[in-house]
Amino acid sequence: VQLQACGGGLVQAGGSLRLSCTASVGNFRQYVMGWFRQAPGKEREFVAAISWTRDTRYIDSVKGRFTISRDNAKNTMHLQMNSLKPEDTAVYYCAAGLGIIYSSMVRSGSYGYWGQGTLVTVSS
Repeated sequence: VQLQACGGGLVQAGGSLRLSCTASVGNFRQYVMGWFRQAPGKEREFVAAISWTRDTRYIDSVKGRFTISRDNAKNTMHLQMNSLKPEDTAVYYCAAGLGIIYSSMVRSGSYGYWGQGTLVTVSS
């Protein structure tokens, strides 16, 4: 499985970005897909995830601002990020995994496949 993330960039606080992650896999719809981020000097943290049944989970700090979605026909996942804040600045990684139960969707160790990351910078 190969994951390709894109859509990062520089945006002012309050602005929006849409991240995309495309997976090269034949049974994409069976995978749980997630976004994690890592800010400079900090550990990687969970941001959002979507299951094959389209159940979603978000870290509290992005609820109401970020929306995760998936297009199984195009093997693609998106993260729409609105009302961006400087503290959202990080490298964002997409991840994929099979057989992840709902409670484990927030754990990085649940995902077996990772993309290369895309940088999001939010200026104040």
